[in-house]
Amino acid sequence: MTALRWQGFLEELGYSVEVTESWSEGDTGLLIALHACRSHQSIVEFKKKYPSRPIVLILTGTDLYRDMENHSEVIQSMEMADQLIALQSSALDSIPTSLRYKAQVIYQSVEIDINNSVTKEDFLVSIIGHLREEKDPFCVARSLPLLPSDSKITVRHLGQALNSQMKDLARNFNATIDRYQWIGEVSHADALRILSQSRLMVISSRMEGGAHVVSEAIALGIPVIASDIPGNRGLLGEDYPGYYPVADESALANLLYRSETMPTFYASLQKYIDSRKELIKPAREKQSIQELLSALTTQ
Repeated sequence: MTALRWQGFLEELGYSVEVTESWSEGDTGLLIALHACRSHQSIVEFKKKYPSRPIVLILTGTDLYRDMENHSEVIQSMEMADQLIALQSSALDSIPTSLRYKAQVIYQSVEIDINNSVTKEDFLVSIIGHLREEKDPFCVARSLPLLPSDSKITVRHLGQALNSQMKDLARNFNATIDRYQWIGEVSHADALRILSQSRLMVISSRMEGGAHVVSEAIALGIPVIASDIPGNRGLLGEDYPGYYPVADESALANLLYRSETMPTFYASLQKYIDSRKELIKPAREKQSIQELLSALTTQ
C-alpha cells in the first residue's frame, strides 16, 4: 500500500515510476527502497552501478523493532541510503544516533470517502488485522470477561487466521464469549464500513511500525485504544490518554469500560484523534515527497 501510494504521488508530480519486488538493473535515476532487510541486495547492486545516484530507504516496523538487532543488512542498507524515511515520529528514536541526521518522518496519508452520517452501533468495538503472534490478537477477547455485567460493549474482530492454532483460538473465543465475534477476512471496503460504525478501535500489537489501520481510524474520527508501544505512540501522540501496557487485558478492560461509561474520557480520546487528522492528509504527504525528491535531485 505504501509503495502504490508513493507511486501515485510521484506520477502526479511528473515522475516515471516502476514498482518492483527487486531492482531490475535498469537505467534508474533514483531508487526508493521499502524494507531495509528485504531490499538490501537491490540497494547494494544499485549503489555499485550508480554510486552517485540517490537512494531513499523507507524503514518499516520489522526493520526497526525486530530485524535491526538480528540482521546486519539493516544497518548496512541504512548507511548506504542517502535519506531515511520513518512513517511515524517515535521511529526516529530507534535509528542509530550516527544516522539520524539523514532521517525524517513522512506520515502515511489516508483519504476515505464514507458518509459521515453512518449510524454507530451501541457500543461496538472493532479490532482489525490478521491474526498472528506479534499482534497479540486475543488480548481484547481476554479482556471481555473482565468487564462489569452492565457493559454493553461488543467486539467484531476482522482478520484472517494465519495458522491453525490462531484459527482454533479464534473459534473458541467466538463460541464461548457472547460479546466477541470473529468475522475473519473481509474486503478493505467492508473493514472500513465496520470501522466507521464502531465507537472504538483496539490495536493490541506487541510490535508495530505504524499501522495503517490506525491512520484510517484517525481519518474516520474513531477513537483508538492502543497498546503502549513506539509504533502506536508515533501515530497517536505521546500524550494520548488511550494507552494500556502490552498484553495487559485487565488494563484494556478498564479503558474500554471507561470509554463506554465516562463521556468526558471518551470526549478526550475523540479530541486527540481529531487533532491528528492534519498529519494524515494526502496533500501533506505529497508535499513531503515532493520536497524530498527536489532536495535529492538538485544536490
